[in-house]
Amino acid sequence: MAKFAHDTIVPYKESGLSKKEQVANMFNKIAFRYDFLNRFLSAGIDVSWRKKAIKELKQINPQQLLDVATGTGDVAILAYKILNPSKITGIDISDGMLDVGRQKIEKLGLTAHIEMLNGDSETIKFADSSFDAITVAFGVRNFEHLETGLQEMLRVLRPGGKLVVLEFSKPKQAAFKGIYNLYMRTVAPGFGKLIAKNKDAYQYLNDSVQKFPEGDNFVRILDNTGYKNTYHKGLTFGICSIYCGSKQ
Repeated sequence: MAKFAHDTIVPYKESGLSKKEQVANMFNKIAFRYDFLNRFLSAGIDVSWRKKAIKELKQINPQQLLDVATGTGDVAILAYKILNPSKITGIDISDGMLDVGRQKIEKLGLTAHIEMLNGDSETIKFADSSFDAITVAFGVRNFEHLETGLQEMLRVLRPGGKLVVLEFSKPKQAAFKGIYNLYMRTVAPGFGKLIAKNKDAYQYLNDSVQKFPEGDNFVRILDNTGYKNTYHKGLTFGICSIYCGSKQ
């Protein structure tokens, strides 16, 4: 199994825990401020990114949808509103994030349609070919073993099913790159410390984005893992990208 640079990036460098355990602990600590910081740090544009990613599934009209690294359920909730599938299952390794998500889903009256479960992308506890579509928003950077997670998602996809990944990337335009780097290295960790009392989480965000195999590199990884009809689209000057692949 190939090892990628971002696989080794962890939130707490001095910790003896695995990346997976550290990521779960980190999200447990910031869950209470996660949604607010997402809206605040992205000036609300993260909502439009999620909507655009979900709309990549409209053509196949999925009825059974799996949202991996579901967090507080933002994608699951938007997917229900946009696609109206029969059932959405969200899995995440952070119980703190899932608790926040379940509260949101209950307030919206969607508990009959969206189920939130503790689950790991590398050992998805569903049978082969269980889902018509899979979404992952800002989650693949956090996989401890990227290829294992991608293979597991391919396994539980039905033939003809589609994976949509939304992930941060780095802008290519020279004029914008300097502003972006300053923001990711200094501003985001600073606000993370101020608002969520956790600078490490937002320092980890920048470090993992810097090392992630984005763009054509990630598409090649999807190809090598067995996905077909792969492609990617850049959003907002390349700050974010949508990646798609299907199962034959």
